[in-house]
Amino acid sequence: MSEKASFMVFSGTNSRYLAEKICQHLECPLGNMNITHFADGEFAVSYEESIRGRDVFLVQSTFPNSDNLMELLLMIDAAKRASAKSIVAVVPYFGWARQDRKDKPRVSIGAKLVANLLSVAGIDRLITMDLHADQIQGFFDVPVDHLYASAVLLPYIESLKTEDLVIATPDVGGSKRASSYSKYLNVPLVLCNKQRLKANVVASMQIIGDVKGKDVVIVDDMVDTAGTITKAADIMKEAGAKSVRAVASHCVMSGPASERVQNSALEEIVFTDSIPYSNRCSKVKQLSIAKLFAEAIRRVTEKESISELYLL
Repeated sequence: MSEKASFMVFSGTNSRYLAEKICQHLECPLGNMNITHFADGEFAVSYEESIRGRDVFLVQSTFPNSDNLMELLLMIDAAKRASAKSIVAVVPYFGWARQDRKDKPRVSIGAKLVANLLSVAGIDRLITMDLHADQIQGFFDVPVDHLYASAVLLPYIESLKTEDLVIATPDVGGSKRASSYSKYLNVPLVLCNKQRLKANVVASMQIIGDVKGKDVVIVDDMVDTAGTITKAADIMKEAGAKSVRAVASHCVMSGPASERVQNSALEEIVFTDSIPYSNRCSKVKQLSIAKLFAEAIRRVTEKESISELYLL
């Protein structure tokens, strides 16, 4: 695309690696912006080129820590005050999405709060991928383009060419996603039923379905401490599975996650690069979603449908 295109792409600090790859696919330069840090931890955002009358795409996942979200909010505010024609937040990983409802008394609904923050800051559209709960789209009063990691994960599963493939889900909550994968691939589905004592701690787990002699691929939307997915893999291996792999959209991988994956029965775990992963683990592999997001941006700017990007 020409450098004189009507749109411009900018990136927050920790998503620059992805924004650069998106710009390569779009054949456009990454916009120039400056983020100044102060001694007390505050920071300020400024655009180093004119964005007046341009469609501005701001690439920033809101993974921990909270600076990534605050940086995005300041980028949106600065773009609004610099007279951008439209502001599109490109958020491959939408943080706080696990707080999507009141599941007990006196708790916050973090996903709605973040949606409000982005809206008040001034976005005109959101492009995101694999929200933890689909209904979060309804928290926004602006258009939401919800992409799916299946566009890159399904071709990878097909490339394995396994004869006895079974799709599994590590918990009942992910059954809809796993069912979509199993129907697309025309293979059986296995469920895991887990019970938690508290957040990030799995008390017990049972397999619903047959995995004996099968090549199992566990499907999930995100892996945080990896407690659930490694326990599921170990139980399936004990139940006679020939091999166990996992694919997931978002590589949160906090705390002991890398060590757990390394010491588990998993042969490999495949993520997208929606979140950067620096803790090297030989079993972790990342597939790029840059081309998927670049095509979504192109279709938004040219007012084309993005539903053709969906495999499921």
